[in-house]
Amino acid sequence: MIKIIDYSGDKREEWNNFNHKSKNYLFMFDRDYMDYHSDRFIDASLMFYRDNELIALLPMNRRDNHMYSHGGLTYGGFITNEKMKQHTMNECFEELINYANANGIEDILYKVIPHIYHSQPSEEDLYSLFLQNASVVKIEASTVVNLTNPLKMPKGRKAQIARAKREGVEVIERTDDVAFIDFIELENSVLSEHHGTKAVHTGDEMCLLHSRFRENIHLYAAYKAGKMIAGTIIYEYDEVIHTQYMAANEEARVIGALDYVISVVIDKYKGSKQWLDFGISTEEQGRLLNEGLISQKEGFGGRTNIYYTYNIRM
Repeated sequence: MIKIIDYSGDKREEWNNFNHKSKNYLFMFDRDYMDYHSDRFIDASLMFYRDNELIALLPMNRRDNHMYSHGGLTYGGFITNEKMKQHTMNECFEELINYANANGIEDILYKVIPHIYHSQPSEEDLYSLFLQNASVVKIEASTVVNLTNPLKMPKGRKAQIARAKREGVEVIERTDDVAFIDFIELENSVLSEHHGTKAVHTGDEMCLLHSRFRENIHLYAAYKAGKMIAGTIIYEYDEVIHTQYMAANEEARVIGALDYVISVVIDKYKGSKQWLDFGISTEEQGRLLNEGLISQKEGFGGRTNIYYTYNIRM
C-alpha cells in the first residue's frame, strides 16, 4: 500500500536528499529554493511512501479547492528515483486521486517535467495521466538547442555577434549582488516598456537564490563603456542550461549585444551540457505564438520542445 504524507518542515532534509538522488533532479525542487516565496503560495506538497520507504515527491500548492504543480516553479510533476516502475506510478496516481477526494479537491493541474531534464527515462507519469483520463489543457512551445550537435546559426545572427564585438561590447560572468540587482532593473525596464509586466523575481530575491545556489545560478552580462546593456540569468542543471531571464535595452538590440551574450554561453557549455533551453514563446495557455520571440531563439539553432500541462478532474 502507498501512503501519502503532507510535506512539513521536519521533512526538509528527507525531501532534499531524495530530490538530489532522483532521476529527474532539479535544484529548484530543493526546499531552499521552493520556500523562498512561501508567503505567496500555500504549499501543499506531498510525499509518497511504501512500507515506510519514500518513493516519490510531488511539489504542489493549493488555492481554494484546486491543487497545482507548484505555481512558483517553472516545472512540476512527480520526482522519482531509479526504483520507480510503471505499476508503482499508477498506484501513486490512484492514491493521489483518493487523497484529493478526501480533501475536497475539485481538480489537479499537473505540469510535466520536460524529458530533457531527465537523467533516466522518467515518463511513467504520462502513462498514468492517460489512465486517469487527464486532459491536456496547455501546450507551450519551448526552444531548445542541442549543444552536442548544434545547428548552424544564420549569417545575420553571426553578423550581429561580430558587430557587438566591433562596438566594444564585453561579456562578463558576474557573481556580485549589485550586478544581479542591476540586471533585474534592466529586465523590468524592458518588460514594462514592451509588455506592461515585470520579472517574477525581485532583485533581492535573485540575490538570495544565487547565494543559496551559486553552482546553479549564473549571470552573464554585456557591457559597453562600463554600462550593462544586455544579459541573461542562466539556471544550470545536470544536462541542461536554461535561460531563466534574457534582457537587452534598445542600444543592445541594435548592435547585437544579447546575441553576443548567448554565443558566449553556448561556447562555454557546449562541451559539458546536452541542451540549452530558451523557455517558452507562447501566451494565452499556449494558444498564441510569439513569432518574433521564437524566431530569435531559433536563430541560435534552437528547435521546439513541448511543455505539457494536464488537468485531472475528480
